[in-house]
Amino acid sequence: MKPFLVVVGSSNTDMVIHLDRLPRPGETLLGGEFRLAGGGKGANQAVAAARAGGRVALVARVGRDLFGDRALAGFRREGLVVTHVRRDPTAPSGVALIFVARNGENCIAVAGGANARLAAADVRRARPTIARAAAVLLQLESPLEAVQTAAHLAARAGVRVLLNPAPARELPDSLLRCVSLLTPNETEAEVLTAVRVRDDRSAARAAERLLARGVGTVVLTLGARGAFVAADHLRQRVPGFRVRAVDTVAAGDVFNGALAVALAEGRPLLEAVRFANAAAALSVTRPGAQASAPHRAEIERFLAAHRT
Repeated sequence: MKPFLVVVGSSNTDMVIHLDRLPRPGETLLGGEFRLAGGGKGANQAVAAARAGGRVALVARVGRDLFGDRALAGFRREGLVVTHVRRDPTAPSGVALIFVARNGENCIAVAGGANARLAAADVRRARPTIARAAAVLLQLESPLEAVQTAAHLAARAGVRVLLNPAPARELPDSLLRCVSLLTPNETEAEVLTAVRVRDDRSAARAAERLLARGVGTVVLTLGARGAFVAADHLRQRVPGFRVRAVDTVAAGDVFNGALAVALAEGRPLLEAVRFANAAAALSVTRPGAQASAPHRAEIERFLAAHRT
């Protein structure tokens, strides 16, 4: 049976332009390919988790507009439970403007719209759904009050809480103490700990500071280098996979969705991180956010081809 997960977070429509390189300030570049795609960290992670083998409910807000219609239709195609996706009566759906360079680098600006109105009350209405989940997955593109409410409800119900602290910001210890597993990247880890992550040693220092603030487990993502894991007496980097990147948008979201599924299935931590590394590696070989998330069979084939 598929593990049941709840994702609380954002939904955007991504407007993506592919360019040879990213523009400099004040510069206009011509000739890029344009795509419209589903995005937003919450929705990305929900779709990634569903494709990786989870049964997923999304708690979010979208507008009563064409982008909201498009987002809901996409969620239903992916098999997401959308009972708790609310149509906001006044705010527009969130949008993201994304430039993607030929080497895979990207630059993103987001107008949150309805995402900024996701409220603690919206989360509390989902309390029964949260209470029966194997895990709750959170990010920081939604108001902090909604994130904290979800974390506290899940923790009180004995449900594992995974927090991807992106976009980077300071967080209260009261929230971190509810977090079973925190997944910062190097930038986010530095914001939370004041440790600049350059190598495994500095990653370990940053992880130690997060553990000291009450986080249960830290999985610090390092891009192509993989992820550094800190839990109990374990301190180990799980290597990434070498692939040719064409678009790194949402690679972190794919990692988080896949990791949540693997842990909810009962996989050992290091095995779950390797599964998530594989999903993220596959995602950067194709364009788009939600569109880049691999399906379970693809991840399993990739892992079988990269046995060590």
